[in-house]
Amino acid sequence: MAKKLTLLLSVIALSGCIPPELANRIMEKGIEQRMSSNTMKQLDDGLHFALCGAGGPMPAPKASGPCAMVIAGQRLFVVDAGTDGVRNIMRMGYQVGDIEAVFLTHFHSDHIDGLGEMGTLRWAGGANTSPLTVFGPQGVESVVNGFNMAYSHDFSYRHAHHGDVVAPTSGAGLTAQPFTQPQQGELAVLLQDDDLRIEALAVDHAPVAPSVAYRFSYKGRSLLISGDTVKSANIQKFAQGVDLLVHEALAPNLVTLMNKVAKETGNIVAEHIAHDILDYHASPVEAAETARDAGVGHLVYYHIVPPLVIPGQKALFLNGADKIFKNYTIGEDGVAFSLPSGSREIIQTSKSL
Repeated sequence: MAKKLTLLLSVIALSGCIPPELANRIMEKGIEQRMSSNTMKQLDDGLHFALCGAGGPMPAPKASGPCAMVIAGQRLFVVDAGTDGVRNIMRMGYQVGDIEAVFLTHFHSDHIDGLGEMGTLRWAGGANTSPLTVFGPQGVESVVNGFNMAYSHDFSYRHAHHGDVVAPTSGAGLTAQPFTQPQQGELAVLLQDDDLRIEALAVDHAPVAPSVAYRFSYKGRSLLISGDTVKSANIQKFAQGVDLLVHEALAPNLVTLMNKVAKETGNIVAEHIAHDILDYHASPVEAAETARDAGVGHLVYYHIVPPLVIPGQKALFLNGADKIFKNYTIGEDGVAFSLPSGSREIIQTSKSL
């Protein structure tokens, strides 16, 4: 249906004229398709991953703020809530009301700035009767309390307008689930049942502390999402043999070029930033070395800095990383993988939105 609708729109666009009756019909079909869509229901049993935000704090056409989605069976989790992440979840056909919990890696603004919107859309978009659970290292309580305070007027407006059918007051906002950052070499188990295990591990993003990565295991399949970090022996240790390593990457060669241009043009602030960010992120080469040494199945680059916006820039970004580890994908919004249970397959199901 979606392909037929796209073809019809293309033909009409070429003709330059859309009769109102036809426009209304197209709108109706589009709304029907969007409202009935639920990508999660179409997935086979397994562990699934999708990027709802492949970028960092800089604007990019195909890389929104950091946000990763993990589906274990029919349970939907999100790691970090960067700008536009929740809207991309909707664009990918998932129901925001199905989000069970969010896991924050740390509290840099680009990783949390979409959290209020995510909680609100999950609540009012799914008539949830309990708040969105937000896991995070110690300090997550103040983040959650701040968002709840900022959205407190909105909570009352929505309930007054829609009532319990849409916005039951018991489901408004966020609830914090803090944990102590584990020591190096240790894992903190955050959620576990017969099939699913979610664990946190420490990473180094100093001076940002605490900072963690998350490892998901489901029916023999596994993935690890790094959060922001320098190259880390702890990530290598706990990424051993995982099917999918989702690792942040900053290209020092390109950021150094930004620093040079900023200096030449007298942009002192940009010069300072481009110098400072070099020392607390991993490079694509370092992420590739971690993937190789940990023996992972596939490497996905995310939190990509700087944005990749011109032809040929991907090769500059990798800077030889593709020769170190060949099974990789440079993330864009909408990139998705499936790890079917009872299999060793790693299937890329989407290349972009």
